[in-house]
Amino acid sequence: MSGQTLVVGESLIDVVRSPDGSTREHIGGSPANVAVGLARLNHETAFATMVGDDERGARIASHLVREGISLTEGNPKHIGRRTSVATSTLDATGAATYTFDLSWELPELEPLQGLAHVHTGSIAATLEPGASSVLSTIQSARPNATISYDPNVRPSLMGDPHDVRAKIEALIGLSDVVKASDEDIAWLYDGVALPDILRLWGQLGPALTVVTRGDKGAVVGLSITGELASIDPPVVEVIDTVGAGDSFMAGLLSGLLDAGLLGGTKGRARLRSASLADVRPAVDRALACAAITVSRAGANPPHRAELAST
Repeated sequence: MSGQTLVVGESLIDVVRSPDGSTREHIGGSPANVAVGLARLNHETAFATMVGDDERGARIASHLVREGISLTEGNPKHIGRRTSVATSTLDATGAATYTFDLSWELPELEPLQGLAHVHTGSIAATLEPGASSVLSTIQSARPNATISYDPNVRPSLMGDPHDVRAKIEALIGLSDVVKASDEDIAWLYDGVALPDILRLWGQLGPALTVVTRGDKGAVVGLSITGELASIDPPVVEVIDTVGAGDSFMAGLLSGLLDAGLLGGTKGRARLRSASLADVRPAVDRALACAAITVSRAGANPPHRAELAST
């Protein structure tokens, strides 16, 4: 896996219910979407996941391979276990609410030598029994690889925020880059001002924290310098928001990897000395990726050539 980015987390089927009552299926799961987004942006990407022993599981595995993603040794197919499903119900504005039917385990991975970067987040980092294995994987990878994390909270799965906050903050403390939505933060820290959360997370460990705010763009914070900036998004017509945050995450990582601000201990050192001007191109790429994704149906992140044409 030399030089690769490893994504760790769930893959599933997104069932999207439109306001007119129609339904369609897409291959998804937040980490799977990030892996696809990175691969489409021409990054060598490996993925550690679990797929069901059914037609949907076979469809997921085939799709990931077609996207150029390497499935790690040990990805288990559980005999008799259905593929996990997330149902997205869209309102008239295209915004999605979610319900889930899923389980999550992480296979035992091959040795992690040679990885440049590891990304995880969402359900995989909080739902047991897999979440404890995810934490162990991140701890093992951190001495030699940079780490990114997206809490991507799902209240219907995670229960009370008090029950998961310590687990989320432990992963934040192991990360170099954290991306979250303003809705994630509102759920986790009811009533606490956004700048206060950015300062808290910066003290826990990450050099860069980015908070997405839907059509209001993103807030970017650098913990070392204390710099904080709000960046506006491109204006697009929204079809639906499924996968927008994951596309943003992939674009952000892509930009940081291209700039040498992620990848091994040297990337970590460069990120910790970076300015807002240094990370701004990566944030702009992230916003462009999210804008393209919301302009079409489902979690469908852009290829690098599409960014060049925007």
